[in-house]
Order: sequence, then C-alpha cells, then structure tokens
Amino acid sequence: MFDFVRKHSRLTLGFLLLLIIPSFIFFGVDGYSRFTEGGNATVAKVDGQAITRGEWDQAHQRNVERARRQQPTLDAGLLDTPEARRESLDLLVRQRVLLAAARDLHLAPSDTRLQRLFLSDPQYAGLRNPDGTVNRELLAAQGMNSQLFTQQLRQDLGMQQVLAGISTTAMATSATTMAALDPLLQQRDVQLQRFDPAAYRDKVNPTDAEIESYYKASEATFRSPEQAVIEYVVLDLPALGQGQAVPEDDLRRYYDENKSRYSVAEERRASHILVKAEADKPAAERQQAKAKAEELLAQVRKNPAAFAELARKNSDDTGSAAQGGDLDFFGRGAMVKPFEDAAYAMKAGEISNVVESDFGYHIINLTAVRGGQTKPFETVRGEIETEVRKALAQKRYPEAAEQFTNTVYEQADSLQPVVDKLKLNKQTATVMRTPAPGATGPLASVKLL
Repeated sequence: MFDFVRKHSRLTLGFLLLLIIPSFIFFGVDGYSRFTEGGNATVAKVDGQAITRGEWDQAHQRNVERARRQQPTLDAGLLDTPEARRESLDLLVRQRVLLAAARDLHLAPSDTRLQRLFLSDPQYAGLRNPDGTVNRELLAAQGMNSQLFTQQLRQDLGMQQVLAGISTTAMATSATTMAALDPLLQQRDVQLQRFDPAAYRDKVNPTDAEIESYYKASEATFRSPEQAVIEYVVLDLPALGQGQAVPEDDLRRYYDENKSRYSVAEERRASHILVKAEADKPAAERQQAKAKAEELLAQVRKNPAAFAELARKNSDDTGSAAQGGDLDFFGRGAMVKPFEDAAYAMKAGEISNVVESDFGYHIINLTAVRGGQTKPFETVRGEIETEVRKALAQKRYPEAAEQFTNTVYEQADSLQPVVDKLKLNKQTATVMRTPAPGATGPLASVKLL
C-alpha cells in the first residue's frame, strides 16, 4: 500500500516470516494441550489477527478432504494425528503471513485479472459453466456463494503475487541477456512464391477413364458414413428435478435459512493523504508528522474540493498520490485496522479527523459505498428453485435409477413406459458409429453409439 513497503517488499516479507513463524512455533509446541478450550480459543496470531481453534479445525478438515480426493485408499487415521494437525496449522500460518504481506504491499487484483485467472487456470475448470460463468450449484455444494468465492480468489492471487515477487526476482549477466535477445533481434531476407491451384485448374483436362480410375481407387473417400435415427431417454439430476413440484413456501423457507448466501459484501471507496511516520520513529518525529497532518486537515476542512490536489502535493503514499489519493474500492481486511475502522464508521462524502496507524497519519475522504445489501427473494428465486430441485432430485435419484433400470429391462420394446413412469423426455437424434464433432452428453459417448 505504501511506498516504503512497496520498495522493500522482499525485506518486509522476510521480516514477517522471521518474526511470526519462529515465535508461533515455540508457542504452538508448548500450548498444544491447551487448544481444547473451544472454537473461539486463539491458537496463534499473525500480524495482530487471531487464528481461532475453529478456523484451525476447518483448515485441517479441508486438507483431509483434499488428501482423500487425491488418494482414496489413504488410511484416514494417518490424517488425524497431532503431526498432521500441526502441519495444517503451519500451513494456515504461512497463508496468513502471505495475506498480511499482500495487504501491506497493497496488492489488490482487479476484477478483470480475477476473471482472466478463473477462465485460464485449470484448477477452476470444474467450477466453470460452458459460457465461462461460475457454476453456483457447485459453489453451494462447497458451502460458498459467488461473493465468498471471489474473495477467496482475490486472496489466492494476492498470495501468488507476493511469492512471485520473490521467486522470480533474479539478476542476469550481460552475456546471458544478449544470448537471449540475439535470436529475437536477428533479421532474415526471404523470397516467397505463391502457387494458386485455381490458376492451373483450367489447364488440366482429365479423361473420363482417368476420372473413373481415380474414383475406384478412392471409393472410401466418397463413401457416406452409416447413420441411424434413434430415440433415447436420459435419467440425470436435471431431468429428475424438472419433474419435482416445489411449493412456494419451501422456496421462501430456504431463502430465510440461507440469507447470508444472498448478501453482497459491503465495500468502500476512499481517498487519503498520508503523512508518513513509522511506529518505530522517535516520538518527536511522529509528533511533528501529526502536526503536519493536522495542518493539512485544516486546509481540507476549509476547502474540501481541494482534497485531491492536496493529496497529489503532500501525500507520502506515492502509490495513490498521483490519483489524488484514490484507493479504489476495498472490503474489510484489506487495510490496516485503524484505517479500516475509521473508513467503515464514516458516511459517503465525509472527511475523517487525523487517523493514526503504524505507517503514520491519514486524512480519509470516503467517496462511495457499495454492497452490504441482501438480494430480495424475487431476484434469486430462480437460483433457489434450481438448488432445491437438485437437492430433491439427489434424494430421489437412487430409487428412480432402480425403477428406470427395471422398467427398461421388463418392457424393452418401447421407451414410453419409463417416460410415463418417471416423467422424462424422449429425445430423437441422427447418429453415426462415432460421436459427431461437438457432440455433448450421451451423444458424445462411444458406448452409447
């Protein structure tokens, strides 16, 4: 966020790791037996933020589930040992260290970059719909909504940026640089002669015998593939869910029980003027910086419209000063706590008093507020109905699958009995022995054809 941290990012991250991780290790070893006092018990602190027993348990459970997905035959007992739980806690601490570094470096990936990451990273392929949007049903199955997923994605990318800033930093010698650039800077003179077959077509006059001979030698080329017109029925969760009647009261009850999923996280946009004075500076120097901030605040109070110009000329946060102090939109946890507390206590259009943080003294101008509302039932009704239908279909599926198999086997002459019994749709298609290009669903299955 601030110029010093940006210029000394590697030193800052190294200092965080040296301070936080060793002190935590000694605390963790000594206090392991005391971590049984409840889900809100603090087991570690990173950058002043507590890690609770409940968060530790959740992180460990996620790691266990990930390991089981990767190795289904793995002995579950090996995943619930003190050593395994300690590894989960160490991993959680490392993540919090990286998140703290990302906040201090003011790494806030844009929505465009998040969208590009979501569309290109293979690890998110299972959550993408064919049109590139997020599959809300799969998110719901993991206990997340789109806002939580976006927040998680933003945090992951921020941590990647911190690590990349360290791991990809390297010095190259002049010889190495020139060896890499030489092939790119070389030039070649080439000559190109194009031959268009159409220009020679009229000059070739094959005889009937030559044409017939070519045809006989290449009959396979001119043979049309075998085709068949089939009727088929598919039993899957969407098809089964369509036949489910969902009372309106059930939809509203589901909405009331899951309102948090349909809430938009509140974000705030602010500009600030920073008079830098780190926490470790002498008291006299910090007092001098505070006096300068108070003087700037008086100028702002006198002429609020001059805030941006004062920020450009006086703010020590070089990253935002050029934009008139604008920090764009941010959510909770993105800024240092004193700054966040002040910004979230203000109304749009208000200017704060001088706010003290470890970086110095801030004057905050809150310019906009967005989010913080719960979407009305009518807006999300379709989404809720889809989720409820899917849940009902999952519950009914084992019984329906057995009925489907028995009916098709016992009345093999027609698909109509199973269509009537399970209220399915009978479909028609023209198929070949191999799936057609772009075929989807059952028609893409070689076994079906």
